[in-house]
Amino acid sequence: MGKVAEDLIELLELLINAKGSDLHITAGAKPKVRVHGELLDLDEFEPLNPSDAQNLCYSVMTELQRKTLEEDFDVDFSFGIQKLARFRANVYIQRGTVAGAFRVIPYEIPPFEELGIPPVVQGFAKLPKGLVLVTGPTGSGKSTTLAALIDKINKERKVHIITIEDPIEFTYKHRLALIDQREVGSDVKSFSKALKHVMRQDPDVILIGEMRDLETIQAALTVAETGHLVFATLHTNSAPETVNRIIDVFPPNQQEQVRTQLSVALQGVVCQTLIKRKDGKGRVLAMEIMIPNAAIRNLIRENKIPQIYSAMQMGQAESGMITMNQSIVNLYKRGLITYEAALEASNDKKTLQRELDKIRYSRG
Repeated sequence: MGKVAEDLIELLELLINAKGSDLHITAGAKPKVRVHGELLDLDEFEPLNPSDAQNLCYSVMTELQRKTLEEDFDVDFSFGIQKLARFRANVYIQRGTVAGAFRVIPYEIPPFEELGIPPVVQGFAKLPKGLVLVTGPTGSGKSTTLAALIDKINKERKVHIITIEDPIEFTYKHRLALIDQREVGSDVKSFSKALKHVMRQDPDVILIGEMRDLETIQAALTVAETGHLVFATLHTNSAPETVNRIIDVFPPNQQEQVRTQLSVALQGVVCQTLIKRKDGKGRVLAMEIMIPNAAIRNLIRENKIPQIYSAMQMGQAESGMITMNQSIVNLYKRGLITYEAALEASNDKKTLQRELDKIRYSRG
C-alpha cells in the first residue's frame, strides 16, 4: 500500500527532484508529475480522496484565494517556498471536488544560452519602442523567454519596467532598471484596467502577461505606438496566425485601421514549442521568428497575411528570421530530435516531411 499524501511541499520537492514542470492534484488519482512533457504517477502515494485533494490545495492558499475559488470555481495565484522554487498554481473545481495544477518557476532566470534562444531574439531587449509578441501553446516556455528578455533589460538599461501578470511568475531585483510588478486580482482588477492608467506611471517597458481581449490588445497597440516597448503573449502557433488573431479580435469596420497600426508598431513575433530530445534528457526549444521588414509590413497593411511565410524565407539571410519548420529541420539535422518528434511538433507536416526525407536519404 502507498502512503497518504499529507504535505504539498513534500510533493513539490519530489517534482523538483524529478526535474518536472508540473504537479497535478485530483481526487480519485495518485498525485502526478509532468516530466519532459509526460505525465507520471507518484507511485509511492495512494489515490487521493476529495478531502486529501482539498487539504493539499488549500494548504498554500490565502483566505481570499479560497473565497475566489468558491465564487468563481477556479483561481490563479503564485507562491514561493524558501530554498526550493516559486510556483504558479491554478486550483479549480472538477466533479464537485477541488483539484490543482502547480507549475515550477525557478528562482533564477536561466541564461539565453541554456534556453537555446538565438541572438536575434535577445536583440529585442535593445529596442526603444514597439510591440514584441511571444506566442505558443501552454507550457511552451513563453514566460521563461519573456523573463530572460526582461532580465537582460534590467541588467543593461536605466528604464522603468512595469509588468502586468496573472499571476506574477518570475520575480526581479532592481538593477539598472526599476521594476514594478502588478498582479491581476491583488494589485489591479484586470489587464485592460491596468493598461488604462499605465501611461501615468511613466513606464519605458511594459510586459503584458496575456492579451486576452479587445480592450487589452487595443491598449497594447496604442502604448507601443506612443514610444514604449511592449512585450506580450498570445496562444497562437505561427507568426501569420498571430497577426490574424490580433486583427480578427476587432469589428470589421476597425480592421483596416488596426492593420495599419500593427504594421507600424510590430517589431517581432516569436512562436515557440518544446520538443522531446532524442536522448531523453528533457526537451529542446524550436522557435519561429518573424522580424517585420518593409515587405512584411506592407503585407499586413494590405491584408495579404498568407504571403508572410514567403517574405520571411526571402528575408531570412538579412534579419535572422526563421519559420517553425526550418527551426525543426535544424534540430533534426543536429541529431537532437527524432523524425517522429519533429513531425509531431509541426503545423505543416507535409512540407516538413519532404524536408526530413531529403535529409534521411542524403544520410543513406
